[in-house]
Amino acid sequence: MKTKVLKRSEIKRNWYLVDAQGKVLGRIASRIARLLTGKDKPQYSPHVDCGDYVIVLNADKFTVTGNKMEEKIYYRHSFYPGGLKAINLKLMLEKSPEKVLYHAVSGMLPKNKFRARRLKRLKLYLGNEHPHQAQLPKIIRI
Repeated sequence: MKTKVLKRSEIKRNWYLVDAQGKVLGRIASRIARLLTGKDKPQYSPHVDCGDYVIVLNADKFTVTGNKMEEKIYYRHSFYPGGLKAINLKLMLEKSPEKVLYHAVSGMLPKNKFRARRLKRLKLYLGNEHPHQAQLPKIIRI
């Protein structure tokens, strides 16, 4: 028996619609990362980017468990001495709420050459409306 190797011309990308309202941040991020990598497809290959497009509605209305609103901290550095900046989850949601879900999904994707390409297929929207009606996205219940 021979193993079928997926070619770039054989990739078929689907569109999925996810509503994040009331869902736990980590659980929804892991499901989105799985769709972006294409691991749900039977023809998945780690060396071929065969993932799908994911539209997330209400990207700011997720929930977190425990004391993460006050205790979870996001760090960034300016690469200058003393340039370490820190912000907690509560302030990050006030400043830019879609970045929280983007950061969570980014951390769950494999750290390889496909990561940036997969993140471009993630579409985050703060409300219930999105401009991708023509793609006829399939609704995913998480």
